[in-house]
Amino acid sequence: MSAVCILAPVVIASWPAFTAAIMAAAASLGYQVVSEGAALGEVAQVKGETQVSLEIPQSQVVTETLGRQQTLCVTRDGVTVTFARDARGKATLCVTGTNQTDDTLRALGEELSNTVVQQYVYQKLLNEMRAKGFVVVQEETEADRSIHLKIRHWQG
Repeated sequence: MSAVCILAPVVIASWPAFTAAIMAAAASLGYQVVSEGAALGEVAQVKGETQVSLEIPQSQVVTETLGRQQTLCVTRDGVTVTFARDARGKATLCVTGTNQTDDTLRALGEELSNTVVQQYVYQKLLNEMRAKGFVVVQEETEADRSIHLKIRHWQG
């Protein structure tokens, strides 16, 4: 018996779970964590620096463990991405870079935000499967970054 599971990514998480997904996704794309803060301030604008703000698609961060206005910054090759929980509870990100076009920054931000959502869903799925007694027997990551899992559950 086999089944195919297609997940529609809706991220509902506490900040620690969401932060873990951000860090894993950022590391997989070559970013390094710069800072994690409790207060969201305006990002300092440097001359020649471009800034693009995006909302992480289909995400909603619950308020139990995170005060509003928390941030996490990652950087790679002169581009800084700041993840934040805004006043409405939505996860947003601000992509800033020197000598970068808006389209380039938007593409980098979307790539990272999509990877964050994928990483969160992946971790959540693995945790739920393990809690229900399933075992991962095979895992493949394709060139397009899609992940294929083969799982088993033995009943005895």
